[in-house]
Amino acid sequence: CAYFARRMPEVDGTFIQSESEIAAINMVFGALVAGEKAMTSSSSPGISLKQEGISYMAACQLPGVIVNIMRGGPGLGDIRPAQSDYFQATKGGGHGDYHLLVLAPSTVQEAYDLTCEGFYLAEKYRIPVMILGDGILGQMMEPLEIKPPIIQAKMSKEKDYILNGCKGREPRCIRSLFLREGELEGWNARLQEKYRTIEREVVRAETLCTDDADLILVAYGSTFRICKAVMHKARRAGLHVGLIRPITLWPFPSEIIASICNRKRKLLVVEMSAGQMVEDVRLAVNGKTKVFFRGRTGGGIPDEGKILHRIEEIISS
Repeated sequence: CAYFARRMPEVDGTFIQSESEIAAINMVFGALVAGEKAMTSSSSPGISLKQEGISYMAACQLPGVIVNIMRGGPGLGDIRPAQSDYFQATKGGGHGDYHLLVLAPSTVQEAYDLTCEGFYLAEKYRIPVMILGDGILGQMMEPLEIKPPIIQAKMSKEKDYILNGCKGREPRCIRSLFLREGELEGWNARLQEKYRTIEREVVRAETLCTDDADLILVAYGSTFRICKAVMHKARRAGLHVGLIRPITLWPFPSEIIASICNRKRKLLVVEMSAGQMVEDVRLAVNGKTKVFFRGRTGGGIPDEGKILHRIEEIISS
């Protein structure tokens, strides 16, 4: 917040410290309807308070960006890192059949890059985009290259949804309330068609050393970095271990995971949660291979040595 308060006026932007999370998300809604680019950020409980506004944004197809730096829960929990908001982000935290496009960075540079691209994807598909990080990434210091705003040039300058006065054009109405018989169902059908398009066009994952792997780790965000170190230790010990990192959590890279896996390869999903992404991994492999899980909750950070020990147990079993 301190950085944004100083930086935004320097780039002809506006920073507003709202009185609450509910106010913040509705300010974003209003700015988007007025044709501005807007984003908001919080961590876990604050994002929970924003869910109604996020649902409204999804229903109205408004291209905002929301950053969630996850911390331990439930409730107020603590301020330590977690990944226990995966369900909330990828399955829809508000009511109704909707999705956010969810991007999961694992480095400070990638947090910057994916946020920039998030604005582009939000406008391209008219969908709210969530950048899902965690408390490790949120407090990390790393080198960062501030790149020219190349993506800015890709953005459409003509926005047919903004409410800027209808002189010389037909009036517009941005709403999420549909009361006529069948009207809401038709609107939902159009949203679902768009989601299917996004599932075809925006799916990303990183794969490492999967060609000869007997066991493949699956992790995202900061946990991916821990698992990457574990993978290298395992390989130095003669264990054929690979790694898959989902970058888009929705749409989930199910086909990429399914194409790599077979009955001879076992999967170990590592998360800072009681087990959430692991469900999407199991759906992706559809019983083709065994999927194991190792998680920590409440701000606990996965331990490299314990992950390596679990790998040895699974491979030898």
